[in-house]
Amino acid sequence: MNRPRRLWCELAWTGGAAPEPGVLLTVDAGRFTSVRSGTARPDDAEHLSGLTLPGLANAHSHAFHRALRGRTHADGGSFWTWREVMYRASEGLDPDSYHRLARAVFAEMALSGVVSVGEFHYLHHASGGRRYDDPNAMGHALVAAAADAGVRITLLDVCYLAGGLGEDGRHLPLSGPQLRFGDGDVHAWGERVADLHIEADHARVGVAAHSVRAVPVSDLPEVARFAAGGDLPLHVHVSEQPAENAACRAAHGRTPTRVLADAGALTERTTLVHATHLTDDDVATVRAHGSAVCLCPTTERDLADGLPRTGDLVAAPGAVPLSLGSDQHAHLDLFEEARAVESHERLRTHRRGTLDSRALLRAATLHGHTGLGWEDAGALVPGTRADLVNVPLDSVRLAGPDPARATDAVVFAATATDVRHVLVDGAWTVRDGVHTRLPDTARELDSVIKELL
Repeated sequence: MNRPRRLWCELAWTGGAAPEPGVLLTVDAGRFTSVRSGTARPDDAEHLSGLTLPGLANAHSHAFHRALRGRTHADGGSFWTWREVMYRASEGLDPDSYHRLARAVFAEMALSGVVSVGEFHYLHHASGGRRYDDPNAMGHALVAAAADAGVRITLLDVCYLAGGLGEDGRHLPLSGPQLRFGDGDVHAWGERVADLHIEADHARVGVAAHSVRAVPVSDLPEVARFAAGGDLPLHVHVSEQPAENAACRAAHGRTPTRVLADAGALTERTTLVHATHLTDDDVATVRAHGSAVCLCPTTERDLADGLPRTGDLVAAPGAVPLSLGSDQHAHLDLFEEARAVESHERLRTHRRGTLDSRALLRAATLHGHTGLGWEDAGALVPGTRADLVNVPLDSVRLAGPDPARATDAVVFAATATDVRHVLVDGAWTVRDGVHTRLPDTARELDSVIKELL
């Protein structure tokens, strides 16, 4: 019989304005059973130096996009030319190769402190849209990859039915690589997702509408009803590019946010991804419906998307919960995503301090987990899942901190390479900066990406 484990943290962030010293954590059966601050280090407790945080949640990921890192910058380009390269990369994956790639990508996430990932999954079928014998083979590959990498996953199964909006306002048919993404119609999508049975403690299912470009307005209510019927998280790409807004207005006379609201797709379970180009009415609509927003700053700047209206979203009362995602994994560093949210808002408004380190850490932890359906994770409190990220304060980036401001030091200066230990559901996934299951994660990534491309 396993005995409870005790971990003593030199400093730990338990949700307040500042870290607390001498925090003793007791772990039993994958949960925190006790969290006590201001304690002396017991002899039987493992010592975690520096700052200990709740486990991080990467709320928006496309695992196969990791293969594109560094490969899309020639000749400038745009979001739309980047998308063509992404389509080409998707063509070479099958369930086996997708499992290998995703396992390595999820291990890279774990090394950066991520314990839960929201995988925005639309690569469903074989070439030409042919179904595998198991229509959910690609989804099961992702779930298995997360287990192998020692992280939790919310598989956000994406409804993707159209190839975009044409100049005449009509939805274009899927073509080429996009055929792998589609199920034919919204009812076939729902039937396939209903058959996606996952019996694993590390995984759960959510749903997504890819965007108003890829799901006809008449089908959005059915996606919303499916999510509501299962009390599932619902995620949607929204207003990432001005061209998306312009096409939506031309087709429907409304913004994407208003289209979603009219379809019943904006609820407290909904997370809008990017939400970069919102109107005043859009901001008010999101706030009124209690929906959340997931920002992916390193992707949004890599693709020249623009700067979101973060300060307007989080203004009280009725502040919109923010979460963070690494999206295409141009970088895989949740600390960089967190500080970029504030840094980008400084560039947009010429003001500092819209979001302090406490707010940014909540986005990286509690709000991210909640938006993925893990309401029992994202905080160092008794009863929650025993997840943590330990960041020593002795690297060249963090040396010399004020202990009372250690959260500021980590949020605004740390990188993923500063993570030393990661605990997921009471088990060590990363020890001393090395993944316990894939100790040579870099070689794994190198091998599988070169085979793919």
